[in-house]
Amino acid sequence: MTLEVKCPTCQKNVQWNSDFPYRPFCCERCKLIDLGEWAAEKHAIPGPELNEELLSGDIPDEFKH
Repeated sequence: MTLEVKCPTCQKNVQWNSDFPYRPFCCERCKLIDLGEWAAEKHAIPGPELNEELLSGDIPDEFKH
């Protein structure tokens, strides 16, 4: 059975195999659209912002000099 996923950009079905080198995207265009959205900060991974961590002084000892 072949695994099938939806392209995150256009929702087209994509088989998860070597016939689709841009997987999980259906094509290079959809891959670049997604990359542009990350670069424009339309997507983000939840969590505290780095500046907040640095300002709090809560830096792990292994990162201190």
